[in-house]
Order: sequence, then structure tokens, then C-alpha cells
Amino acid sequence: MASLMDELVGVLEDEIKAYEKLVKTSEEKTGYIVKADIEHLEECTDREQEITGRIKNLDNFRIAKTKEMANVINRDPEEMTLTNLIAYLKNQPDEQRRLEGVRSRLVDVLTRMKRVNDQNGILIKQAMEMVEFDLTLFRSLRQAPETANYDKRAYNTGTLLGGGGFDAKQ
Repeated sequence: MASLMDELVGVLEDEIKAYEKLVKTSEEKTGYIVKADIEHLEECTDREQEITGRIKNLDNFRIAKTKEMANVINRDPEEMTLTNLIAYLKNQPDEQRRLEGVRSRLVDVLTRMKRVNDQNGILIKQAMEMVEFDLTLFRSLRQAPETANYDKRAYNTGTLLGGGGFDAKQ
């Protein structure tokens, strides 16, 4: 059981380091979003994908170790969360404290990660709205206004004025 606990704590600490690296990269990405620096944004996104791949591998390893621990202490692997595992270790206070500390650090880094992701999501949404506004503005600049011409039944004929250029006679 002690070796399983050491492996679980080790993988959790590796996950924390990976998430801290991901938070740092995502915070860097925030600056690139604000500057609209697409080239660096792409590089940053590639690094994020590499880190998330590593986190996924660590997560799979953590799940496997958690299932092994569930089998050792005769618990259902489906209900084996860190919080439940901490509760199951009430007779082992040292292991319980150790796991609580790692869990607390993991929750902290995940909270920071969520905050940065939410912030980046808002910035990206605003950037997309600005692009859409610019496109609408450019489209409207290329269209000529309608004339106020009416037919004999008083319906607007919707004739457009000539678009752009000079109307000079020589």
C-alpha cells in the first residue's frame, strides 16, 4: 500500500508541475491574444497541446493507480476520488495529510487554470465580435445607398446609386 501511495503522490505532483507549466503558457497566450499576434499564438497553442498530451498520460496513470488502491482497500473503483481516498485513510494520518496537501495544491493550480481559460475565452470572443463588426463595416462601405425613387403605386423601387468612381463628362 505504501508503494502505491508513493506512486500516486508522485504522479499527482507531476500533474501539478504540468498544470503549472500549462497555466504559465496560457497566461503567455493571453498577451498574444490581446496583441493579435497570430504567429506567436499558434506557437503557444502548439506548446499547450504538447503539455495537455503529457497531462492526459499522467491522468491515465493516476486513474490506474487509484483503481489499484481501490482494490487493495476493497472499495469500488468508480467511487474512488481523492477526497474519498483521503477519507478512507483516517487510520493513517501521515498518508492522509500527505494526500490532502497534494490535493490542495492540485485544486489551487486547476482553479488558476480555469481562471486563465475563462479570461482567454472572453478575449477570443471579443476579438471575434470585433472581426465581425469590421467585416460588416467594410461590407456596408462597399454598398451604395438606395435612392428614394417610387413607382406609380408609391412603392420604393430600391434603385442603388452608382458605386464609387467619378461621374465626370469630357
